[in-house]
Amino acid sequence: MQRRKFLGLSAAALVAVPAMLSAKDFRKEKPDVWTSKSVEDAVKKLYGDIKAEEKGIKLKTPEVANNGGQIPIGIKSDIEAKTVAVFQDVNPEATVAVFTVPEGQPVDYLIKIKMKKTGSVTVILEGKDGKFYKASNHFKVALGGCEG
Repeated sequence: MQRRKFLGLSAAALVAVPAMLSAKDFRKEKPDVWTSKSVEDAVKKLYGDIKAEEKGIKLKTPEVANNGGQIPIGIKSDIEAKTVAVFQDVNPEATVAVFTVPEGQPVDYLIKIKMKKTGSVTVILEGKDGKFYKASNHFKVALGGCEG
């Protein structure tokens, strides 16, 4: 009998969770962001004409990515954020991803991206304080998936 009560409460809790989560559909709200060819243009179309401070974000990228199809990107910040956007400067479209940060959640992401050649990754964090923060890293992408 106790087990049934527990399972019933667990199911009710799972049903309640999606109602608490919300995310913007940036592809629907700002479609031009996803077709922008440069990082500057994509940032402007997403956030407007902003001045981002280069502080507050730890961006971890490899010095040399052995496989351009699976480049690990680490993003960490103690700044309370509304959104985190990731851009790159070598593929045809500059925007990689835009994340809505849930209330009270830390920014501590590890994602994998694709880049066809050596270039830079830029992260823009929109803070709850109304300011914008930026970090960029330039790194090499080995051709053919090996360091040659």
